[in-house]
Amino acid sequence: REFRVEKIAGDQIEKLRRIGLLDRLASAAVAFDEIVNIRKGRLLDRTHARHFGIFYDDLVGAMRAELPENVRFIAGRVNALEAGADRQRVSILGQGDVTARLLVLATGMGDILKRDLGIERRFVHQRQSLTFGFNIRPAGDSTFRHPALTYYGERTSDGIDYLNLFPAADVTRANLFVFRDHRDPWVKALRERPRETLIDTLPGLVKAFGDFEVMDKVESWLTDITVAENCVKDGVVLIGDAYQTSCPAAGTGVSRLLTDVERLCKVHVPQWMASPGMAAAKIASFYGDPAKRAMDARGLHLADFRRRLTIENDLRWRAWRQLHFSRRRIMHGINRLSPSFAARLRGLSRPRLEAAT
Repeated sequence: REFRVEKIAGDQIEKLRRIGLLDRLASAAVAFDEIVNIRKGRLLDRTHARHFGIFYDDLVGAMRAELPENVRFIAGRVNALEAGADRQRVSILGQGDVTARLLVLATGMGDILKRDLGIERRFVHQRQSLTFGFNIRPAGDSTFRHPALTYYGERTSDGIDYLNLFPAADVTRANLFVFRDHRDPWVKALRERPRETLIDTLPGLVKAFGDFEVMDKVESWLTDITVAENCVKDGVVLIGDAYQTSCPAAGTGVSRLLTDVERLCKVHVPQWMASPGMAAAKIASFYGDPAKRAMDARGLHLADFRRRLTIENDLRWRAWRQLHFSRRRIMHGINRLSPSFAARLRGLSRPRLEAAT
């Protein structure tokens, strides 16, 4: 299976609904409506909202199943690209050429095809974060105490932002988001002894969620934050991580991709197709789209915010951390006493960088 397992929620669900893909995703994913949030062994708050857990390859399969019958689907290795102001050509190994007016590159963090087109990347933050993923099950004959749980890091020295535990397919998925050097001995220990290392680093985890067994190999991904440069080209548009990579801990990758897809499908592509040619001047309007620019900026801001909130120790960030988690705990207490009053408080202005956390 693909390493990534997604937890779909919030604005992602609304965007999928608007572009007509939510029903297909919902039929392929596991739905759950509550996440228990824990820090230092204590209840922080509870998230009450519809979520979906789904393996990435199942997500891709569900989206491909929505392709209309008149759309040709070809799976293969691209070995050459040609782009121009009128037609684009994609050469697929062993399957000939495909031509079209517009080429959309959704190649994630891969650089080969972008380099072939003269598109470069600018590093915003090298080795921004490490993400670990693995599947777990209850130890022995026990059961987990909650369907889904988020356990936040306990010490800045640990470099742990949070551990996500949620259902996907027929397992419980563990996604761990860490800001540590990939050569750190702790990283090696996590790969070799994941259960023991997690219990040692997050001592309240078993009490909060239940004892567990790790079912398979711990996989990891080291993320660089990069932005494409020299990308305004005739006939080619980059979307999602192909344009700007996302910090997994910030949780903005799917939201940014869906924003790109929605803006292309509902605004830009219809306008571009209404007149001849596909010159760079048309493509530039997408990269300048206010909704896209806002989402990309939010992704960069949240990547920086999550890292600093997790590991910085100066006075400012110690205060931010205290405020951030204290406010959540207080709001949870107010919500238990008066949900309507808590809802009004949540509607008040709050710091933009904390909106997704």
